[in-house]
Amino acid sequence: MKNRNSKIAMLLILALSFMSYTTLKDKTVKVKESSVVWKGYKVGGEHTGTIDLKSGSLTFNEKTLTGGNFTIDMTSLGSTDLEGEYKGKLDGHLKSDDFFGVEEFPTASLEITSVSGKDGNYNVKANITIKGETEAISFPMIVKGDTATANLKIDRTKHNITYKSPSIFESLKDKAIYDEFDLNVTLKF
Repeated sequence: MKNRNSKIAMLLILALSFMSYTTLKDKTVKVKESSVVWKGYKVGGEHTGTIDLKSGSLTFNEKTLTGGNFTIDMTSLGSTDLEGEYKGKLDGHLKSDDFFGVEEFPTASLEITSVSGKDGNYNVKANITIKGETEAISFPMIVKGDTATANLKIDRTKHNITYKSPSIFESLKDKAIYDEFDLNVTLKF
């Protein structure tokens, strides 16, 4: 009986050892090699720019994406479609309290809460926090080798950014700035 219990205990330890071998692994995102491009829309036009990641990681179980989290450096927010005085005015306005209030909120964050899919094609659910307000979002993500790409749509009004929002101020007409903006993300890890 004692010998049998020892064998069972040994098998249990061996099984637990194999289970821990397939544990989750975080892969640090190379922030200098990664990019986040934003695009905002208004009646009759659009603006584009970039924003830097401060830090980030993706979590994998073997080769399957299971999670991740990111910190975004809001102070790096800048337009790329303008130059000179107009660029300075737009960048300053985007950083002001009318929009992202970067003095009070110098970072934003995204935390992946669940992932479905396989073979590098995933549907991601996440919480994004901008200006202290958190919104649940979902978006597709493709992972190939050491690169992940995603295209997100963010509703700025969910983060108390209502400047010239047509859903808040119906009388704006051709002065409106649309509520949703895009983030096109390429992550290297």
